[in-house]
Amino acid sequence: MRTVVVQHPLVAHKLTTLRDETTDSATFRLLVEELVTLLAYEATHQLRTTPVTITTPVTETTGVHLARPRPLVVPILRAGLGMLEGMMRLMPTAEVGFLGMVRDEDSLIASTYADRIPHDLEGRQVFVLDPMLATGGTLVTAIDLLLERGASDVTAIALLAAPEGLRHVEESYAGKPVDVTVVTAGLDLRLNEKGYIVPGLGDAGDRLYGVV
Repeated sequence: MRTVVVQHPLVAHKLTTLRDETTDSATFRLLVEELVTLLAYEATHQLRTTPVTITTPVTETTGVHLARPRPLVVPILRAGLGMLEGMMRLMPTAEVGFLGMVRDEDSLIASTYADRIPHDLEGRQVFVLDPMLATGGTLVTAIDLLLERGASDVTAIALLAAPEGLRHVEESYAGKPVDVTVVTAGLDLRLNEKGYIVPGLGDAGDRLYGVV
């Protein structure tokens, strides 16, 4: 497994504002979109391309297009939905699947309640969007589902990650024929007794959309 913690002044600035408890939901949503676009730039370094020949206003030349099958972007509902626009702004030709997951607050185990993912993912690069990589249980459950459908190249984009979550993901796929990458804006200190990232930014879904 590969972990990329993006070091950039704009990333640090936006993340600091997201952490601030006085940041309202409207501003929070906008900053998440902007931050995800910056993270997506780092996350897509290994996108597969195919060479093409084009004609410019001056001459014929060669370039590249994204290879097929097209990449698949999978936001984990509900909080991951707030990251989708920022990702698609950078990669508008990608396809989108949706995965609804909920974590039991006592056991911290994630379960799936909605699945809109293609049944055949062989040869596709998949990008999973989930704001918080806390215990890692949700991400591992999501990746397991993707692997069952033939995926072998999965990149997760998270606003924040905890060491415990990264360790769980790494242990889950050590020695397995899958390429897993985690790209995040920050690696925080630890989890608290409720499984929340410390210092973190609170519940990302609530801060995006309000308490339901």
